[in-house]
Amino acid sequence: MEPLEPLDLRTALRTTGSVRAFTDEAVPLDVVARVLDTARFAPSGGNKQGWRVIVVQDPTVRAQIDALANLGWREYAHMTAAGQRPFAADDTGHWPGPSIDLEQARRTPAPWSFMDGLATVPVLMVVCVDLRVVAAVDVEADRIHIAGGGSIYPFVWNLLLSARAEGLGGVMTTFLVRQEAAAGDLLGLPPYVAIASLVAMGHPVHQPTKLSRKPVAEFATLDHYNGPAVFVTT
Repeated sequence: MEPLEPLDLRTALRTTGSVRAFTDEAVPLDVVARVLDTARFAPSGGNKQGWRVIVVQDPTVRAQIDALANLGWREYAHMTAAGQRPFAADDTGHWPGPSIDLEQARRTPAPWSFMDGLATVPVLMVVCVDLRVVAAVDVEADRIHIAGGGSIYPFVWNLLLSARAEGLGGVMTTFLVRQEAAAGDLLGLPPYVAIASLVAMGHPVHQPTKLSRKPVAEFATLDHYNGPAVFVTT
């Protein structure tokens, strides 16, 4: 492999997109270990570092993880097709429930090349978190809970940035979370460990760098939710 040109931090942050199509080139375990070695410097609440990563190599286990994740994907895809943002809150901050029959959705294929080939991606990692060390400060909130993710998802993002530094690409998925009980049994997870993400990684067929995102003025305001917008001037 040709030596990689180093990326400055700003360029890396602005050009690291989700990669879902990979070449057949294998990724050696020592490279995976290097990705993890860099990612481990992610921040976490109280610096508890509650992440646990299972690198899934066994073809039989991969196939089972693929099948379980696809059940979650089918729910997501069929809710989307029905015009519902999957598992999102309504104006009250609560999930209103599905607009479709989820059991039927799980039985109905939703073709997508990425999910259909999930078992064969070069690197497949289940990222878990030890709930005993996560300060989920909104645990009593009368809405969908979110704060606990602050102690695990920065690590997942570090995985993707670290992969980019190695000439790899990847994507964070959460479809497997919908089948956490079955996946937990398969992987031997204790009851205090939750699945945060299933990360696919490999050499990208194409590394996206021209990403489309909302301008700052659409999401940042001064002093109040409805305050004046913050504009980028330079």
